[in-house]
Amino acid sequence: MSDTFDLVVVGGGPGGYSAALYAASAGLSVALVEKDRLGGTCLNRGCIPAKAFLETAAVHRHVAHAAEFGIETSSPSVNFAVTQERKRKIVDGLVGGIAGMCKARKVTVFNGSGSLRPGRRVHVTHPDGTTADIEGRFVLLAAGSVPRTIPGFERGGPIMTSDEVLDLNDVPQRIAVIGGGAIGCEFASTFADLGATVTLLEGLPKILPGLDADVANVVVKSFKHKGIDIRTGVKVTGHSPNGAGTVVHLDGADDLEVDAVVVSVGRRPYADELGLEATLVTVDSRGFVEVNEYCQTSDEGVYAIGDLINTPQLAHVAYAEAVMVIKHLLGEDPIPVDYQRVPWAIYCHPEVAWAGPGEDQAKADGLDVIVGKHPFKYNSRAQILGETEGMVKVIALRNADGKAGQVIGVHMVGPWVTEQLAGGYLAVNWEATVEEVAAFIQPHPSLSELFGETMLSMTGRSFNG
Repeated sequence: MSDTFDLVVVGGGPGGYSAALYAASAGLSVALVEKDRLGGTCLNRGCIPAKAFLETAAVHRHVAHAAEFGIETSSPSVNFAVTQERKRKIVDGLVGGIAGMCKARKVTVFNGSGSLRPGRRVHVTHPDGTTADIEGRFVLLAAGSVPRTIPGFERGGPIMTSDEVLDLNDVPQRIAVIGGGAIGCEFASTFADLGATVTLLEGLPKILPGLDADVANVVVKSFKHKGIDIRTGVKVTGHSPNGAGTVVHLDGADDLEVDAVVVSVGRRPYADELGLEATLVTVDSRGFVEVNEYCQTSDEGVYAIGDLINTPQLAHVAYAEAVMVIKHLLGEDPIPVDYQRVPWAIYCHPEVAWAGPGEDQAKADGLDVIVGKHPFKYNSRAQILGETEGMVKVIALRNADGKAGQVIGVHMVGPWVTEQLAGGYLAVNWEATVEEVAAFIQPHPSLSELFGETMLSMTGRSFNG
């Protein structure tokens, strides 16, 4: 005999728990299967702890520059064990909050590994070896992803992925970060601001590939100012532990001696233990579960979302997919997620945020565009904060009369831009025009004024720049 629910969710990360809670709020009976802790990678080993470290780095940076504000202090030092404990308290509190919401909404939580069986049955193996079988009218797979590794850099000792680096109790003096994408740049920024000597190794010609060139250039300049050694177009071939740390071997370049290596080369979908070979669910050559625009798999009644499918690996995208799936299985005819317009955020210093294509991408797509951009260095709030690096850049279609029309991309780099993107995201997704957005009032003094001023300048008239 098996327990039967309206919905069985496999995976308790952002996509899984949000789907479970949203479905329960719609009156469905829900089971949520999670083998580890509720919150998944994002809450326990990803977004939240990483940003907690970044905030510690920001505090260290502020204290180091306190004299510029007339605050006399001694040189700051880092007690990273305290940082780690603070991170744990934040994570534990949020995990407990999810558990509390599940209990309040009568979501039945199964602690164990879930694997799919024919007929929308899920076999649960608990940590103590006991098992349970549950069945759903619908099943949602949200098992997430795990860090990718590279040959010759297996985890252990000085070699870490994002999972291990977030458990450090001290700051290594010399760090090599392999991978110049979003996660790699966040770690490089964090440890550089905490006083470590950081070398960022990227195999491609530039870090943050795919990012708007103007925005990426600001990050590169800032990183170099921090003392981060950026090496692009390099290939790591292995490493040789030397007791205190290890020596990283580079193809055609001198060896690099460091105390720790952070391997940050992306994540792979975690479909390995879901038992999909016994079902009609199909998996592509890269390990992603194949779905249609409503996240339906090829097995009737079975959906998949989040890092398990080939969509942007962002927690907020998983949230959106979760809501869409629940609406779809309820027969509410939802609008599919538009993955070309989702909000992106990179929390390095300076921060980066964007929605829609950058200038180069828009032109490569054959679009006739007008570009507007303004730097933060003239913004009064940025000067007050002492954070003047960066810019706001807007990409709009050119109207037949030659003027800027529909806003298709908003790209930002600078202070707190991850909190400022909302206006740009709405402009892109509401298909607003430059004239329409320019008419809105921005508060003064504020960082968000720069977004409004950039729009205003694109109308052909402005009072700044």
